[in-house]
Amino acid sequence: MQQFPQVSMDFTSPPLSLKDNGFSMATPDPFGISTDEMERLKEELMKWKERVEKAEKVKADLLLCKLSADEECVKAEQELIKLKDFQEKQHKDIIMSRDTHERELYLLNQENTELKRDIKKLKEDLAECSSVLSRDGQIKKKVAEMKMKFTHMEDMKDDYPDMNTHCVFGVTTKIPFRLNQNQALITFEDEEVAQRLIKMDKHTVNLDNKIADVRVKPFTLEMGIKFELHVTISGKKINISEVPELSIPEDWMRDKLELNFYKSEQGGGGEVENVNYDKQSRTAVITFLRPGAANGFVRCNKYPFFFNGRWYRLSVSPNTNVHLEKFQLYCGISKKTILLKGIQEMEDDEESVQDMIEIHFQKPSNSGGEIENIKYVSKGVTYVCFEEDT
Repeated sequence: MQQFPQVSMDFTSPPLSLKDNGFSMATPDPFGISTDEMERLKEELMKWKERVEKAEKVKADLLLCKLSADEECVKAEQELIKLKDFQEKQHKDIIMSRDTHERELYLLNQENTELKRDIKKLKEDLAECSSVLSRDGQIKKKVAEMKMKFTHMEDMKDDYPDMNTHCVFGVTTKIPFRLNQNQALITFEDEEVAQRLIKMDKHTVNLDNKIADVRVKPFTLEMGIKFELHVTISGKKINISEVPELSIPEDWMRDKLELNFYKSEQGGGGEVENVNYDKQSRTAVITFLRPGAANGFVRCNKYPFFFNGRWYRLSVSPNTNVHLEKFQLYCGISKKTILLKGIQEMEDDEESVQDMIEIHFQKPSNSGGEIENIKYVSKGVTYVCFEEDT
């Protein structure tokens, strides 16, 4: 073993500086890395720290995105569940609605079957009633006839005197009267004769050398009506009917009608303002632009219509507007007519007996006078119509 020489050390004296002793000392690098290398490593460390911070930030952003995506996924799953529930509910509703419709269709079919059965029974009853009527005779309904009398034409109130034509008619009902068997109606020219005979009540009539006591009664009219019928004939419109059925659109037919009446050569027509065409009823209303253009068609019942090499005939009639005015009900006792009751049956025919009654009541010696009309019924029932005096 090598021996080292002993050195004595004075620990009481202050330490001497190495520099003072002629030495220069540098801090030794334990890893043997130079200062430049150390600076470079520091810079690299700072870069890595920055990268780590960026990575941490990206990680945080990714976590936030993941949380948001998770929330969206949860919402989507909830929406999917709702859609599935709605689809199931809709499917159930469709099934229930189909079942309901099937039940309603079944009930409607049953009702339809019952209605067909009822219709069949009604037809059988109608056929039976018709058979009974054909055996027992016909039923006739008495309807009061109307008497129409032209009274006057009204003046135009618009700017064009030839645009429309206004006609006024007086209308009264013919009142039916039931004349029974062995009765007679006599209408005198002078009402004083009728009133004189009514006051006598009973009258002795000589019928073919047979004396008959008849009763004279006033003749009471039933309810009747009278009114004014105002008819306005348009000077711009005409009605068309019997329009031919052609395989063309309705617009084309309107154009054909407009062109046809625009080229009229019969004294009327002209420029057309409007064509109202109804294909189902085969009718149309032509409205001209010029007032009075329709007047030339008043006497025209048929009008030619040419299409596709063929001629047709259209029915033309005036366009009218009708309304009633001064509608009145009237009734009363006829002052010129008497009713004879209690006439005895005669072997002579009805016309001969009527002549004998007329001759008797024409004589002033029998309190009679000139007769306007007479009607006698020997058998059955007849109806006589009376009109109000105008």
